Amino acid sequence: MMNAPHANVRPPPDPLLAEIADYVCAPPPFSGEACETARYCLLDTLGCGILALGFPACAKLLGPVVPGTIVPNGARVPGTRHELDPVTAAFNIGCLIRWLDFNDTWLAAEWGHPSDNLGAILAVADYVGRAAPPNQPPLTMRALLAAMIQAHEIQGVLALRNSFNRVGLDHVLLVRVASTAVAARLLGGTREQIINALSNAWADGGALRVYRHAPNTGPRKSWAAGDATARAVQHALMALKNEMGCPSVLSAKTWGFSDALFGSEPIRLARPLGCYVMENVLFKICFPAEFHAQTAVEAAIQLHPRVKNRLADIERVCLTTHESALRIIDKQGPLHNPADRDHCLQYMAAIGLIFGTLRAEHYEDKTAADPRIDALRAKMTVSEDKRYSREYLEPDKRSIANAVQVFFKNGEHTDKVEVEYPLGHRRRRAQGMPLLVKKARENLATHFNPPQTERIIELCRNAAALENLAVTEFVNHLIP
Repeated sequence: MMNAPHANVRPPPDPLLAEIADYVCAPPPFSGEACETARYCLLDTLGCGILALGFPACAKLLGPVVPGTIVPNGARVPGTRHELDPVTAAFNIGCLIRWLDFNDTWLAAEWGHPSDNLGAILAVADYVGRAAPPNQPPLTMRALLAAMIQAHEIQGVLALRNSFNRVGLDHVLLVRVASTAVAARLLGGTREQIINALSNAWADGGALRVYRHAPNTGPRKSWAAGDATARAVQHALMALKNEMGCPSVLSAKTWGFSDALFGSEPIRLARPLGCYVMENVLFKICFPAEFHAQTAVEAAIQLHPRVKNRLADIERVCLTTHESALRIIDKQGPLHNPADRDHCLQYMAAIGLIFGTLRAEHYEDKTAADPRIDALRAKMTVSEDKRYSREYLEPDKRSIANAVQVFFKNGEHTDKVEVEYPLGHRRRRAQGMPLLVKKARENLATHFNPPQTERIIELCRNAAALENLAVTEFVNHLIP
């Protein structure tokens, strides 16, 4: 018996593709809070990238794919003299932003780092501005900030309901999707072209999370977002050449994303697209650490004065945490590289207890060789508090709680120090924003002189001055 032929009729685009395209083409008005937060997010993200320039493992990945390649009117990479095609520039900028795990975070059914999208946004915006005819109005920072809000929203709202990590896919697939949509729009794409680009971004599937978890944790987790933004820009540029898409890429039976990679579950938006994510994004203000450990480090640092002179007398350290932290960063045994260490709850807590701070340098081999760290890790127990896990998921709380308590051999013990909301949480904005500016100033000062550092900060804090500035002029301030 012969099989019936397949009906080869191209369907309309999946509703999700159309909804995202409509949002980037005609977004609703953004709140004043979202616009203000976007400026702080821009400042913080750039500072994180500039700080990463000082780390050789990151710096070696920067520049053109083929050494010596020159791209006329190319997109520039902040803190460097590189002028690159926008695909390669997106990788460079994205790599810098994510390298130290210090930029913003979004925690939901799927987590991620929405400011990773700036790799694509800044590369494309600078390229568009530099390649434009002289009589064309410049692309302004207002458009760039709007694209940031939109990319945050697309990535974050998709993450609220759809847990890709549960099927082994890395969250950077949402960076690729969000960056594709906004990059295609910044390039002048039509609704149809944006849909085509988005469909091809989904057709890429997803990178495996294997490089984020023991025993394979390594530096790829630090350049994976750069890779995603580069691929997004490539999809956007191809769509502008009218490359066709796959309209039912999500819903097609057997071969579509849902059936092939997501257990046949449909992919849906948890809420209408607006500016919710930018308003509620989580900043890493004090510690370059995986976000599930932020409050644990804060608690450990509070205990530092009590334990710093009694490390040898410690019998055990009890860490109380939530389910996501147990699943992602509860790690025993040898830690092989900085990427391994910044995804180990026990290592980060040990640094806080021993040194009373946590900086990117603490993940490097020199600090890791300190025998006190592994000795303290060996005395740690990690357990789940069900309330922490429940309130981590509650929309009106979204806490990321941890607690630390130290017990000594003579029977004494410290208080159990509990921190439910990290400093970068929306509930602690008033406390956190001055410190976020301080963080940015310190990070920028690692590469720029004081006047240049202050000019960048001044621009990002002044809405009127920043929003009316051409993107190309703003990037001029980021070049040494």
